[in-house]
Amino acid sequence: MADETNDFDWAALADMLELEGEAHGPYVQQAFEELERLVPAPRRILDVGSGPGVAACRLASVFPRAEVVAVDGAPELLALAEKRAARLGVRLGTRAAEFPEGLAGLGTADLVWSGQVVHHVGDQQGALDRLAGLLAPGGVLAVVEGGLPARCLPRDPGFGRPDLHSRLDAAMAGRFTRMREELPGSVAVTENWSGMLRAAGLTDVRSRTFLVDRPAPLDEGTRKFVRQTLERQCRISAEVLDAEDAATLDRLLDPADPAGVDRRPDLFLLVAKTVHFGRRPRD
Repeated sequence: MADETNDFDWAALADMLELEGEAHGPYVQQAFEELERLVPAPRRILDVGSGPGVAACRLASVFPRAEVVAVDGAPELLALAEKRAARLGVRLGTRAAEFPEGLAGLGTADLVWSGQVVHHVGDQQGALDRLAGLLAPGGVLAVVEGGLPARCLPRDPGFGRPDLHSRLDAAMAGRFTRMREELPGSVAVTENWSGMLRAAGLTDVRSRTFLVDRPAPLDEGTRKFVRQTLERQCRISAEVLDAEDAATLDRLLDPADPAGVDRRPDLFLLVAKTVHFGRRPRD
């Protein structure tokens, strides 16, 4: 995301959201393989907080007989989802609905997917309760939250102080905490996601972590996503990083520098994403 504030312009972030969806495709594919085992023949699927529809279109491809609906609060992003579906030749419906207030009219589904959306809501347990309420009896909710921060550079990139990633992680974690505290209706909660899904009334709860492992050399789209990620981290961390780290980032983001992210051959992407699964009881 472009900046960890509480007033996101999601439409303005469309390009980055699409790049992120493509770059993170390996973990999504693994998670969907798990869903194929948990829900072999879903009739209706909701992707809540779908953005430009990268995951929703993959769901439509994996489950071609299901009614797959991309749900998002930004009509501009839903329009991109429709264009993607047409380009890929998959069947996808769209519904404009704010999360979590606008979910009540969506009807029920056998599978609900929500990727990295719940943490943008002040009351995370309340949001999970609403997501669980969308499930038909026996239906499965899959929520992506947590994991491990991304790595894209060697520990020592050849200039500046080594281990830049760890200092960026600390800066981003601090900003994320402030973002959560500033959200309207923010509720402090122990982020035991499995426990939160059980509190939402779900059973057969478990969590699995999947890797995105894209080794060097990176394809053009993933390289562009890494650049945008570092640009975002640079903006968010500007006030807390020292001058040496700021200079290192400037050099990494210089398109003319052979050691910058646009040209260096050792750039990679390694990140872990955790998906939490729970089932609505049939009784």
